[in-house]
Amino acid sequence: MTEENGEIGNDFSMNVAKAWEEAFYSSSTPSTRKVALRISLVLGKKEGVLPVLTRLTKLGFGGKHGSGKQKFAWIHISDLLQVIDFIQTNTQFEGAVNCTSPETIDNKGFMKALRKTVRAPFGISTPKWMLVIGTFFLRTEPELILKSRFVYPKRLLDAGFNFKFDNVEQALYNLINEK
Repeated sequence: MTEENGEIGNDFSMNVAKAWEEAFYSSSTPSTRKVALRISLVLGKKEGVLPVLTRLTKLGFGGKHGSGKQKFAWIHISDLLQVIDFIQTNTQFEGAVNCTSPETIDNKGFMKALRKTVRAPFGISTPKWMLVIGTFFLRTEPELILKSRFVYPKRLLDAGFNFKFDNVEQALYNLINEK
């Protein structure tokens, strides 16, 4: 899905995003340009989804989640910071911008790359019912793991933005193995 097209959906994360953008655009700010950053899962060293998935993978639970076919939209924290700088200095940006790597990968492929990066010899898959129980105790929503997010940063690429980390294996190696 690009910024202009695609199926938005009617679930927890999409309803939060739609409500946030509706509130954001509802106020009048005639002297201020409005850019809604649609940020995918951010891969960082110490916070967010990567430390949790890395820990689980090292414990042997680094297999696919659910069917594993769901698309996994991600962005390296360094690229996200560069995107913000890029948008701030390029005043033609207004409206929604997808902040995600241009690489398309599914959950199964992402977890395989993560196992390779942390040198985990195997990864037990997690069926949907286990994820529902686990996310209940973590006080979050299972659809954050199970929903397919096939997002493409068309506006950024059309404007000439160059991702430093456009390959998940390269991004994971940088965040996990480089000092």
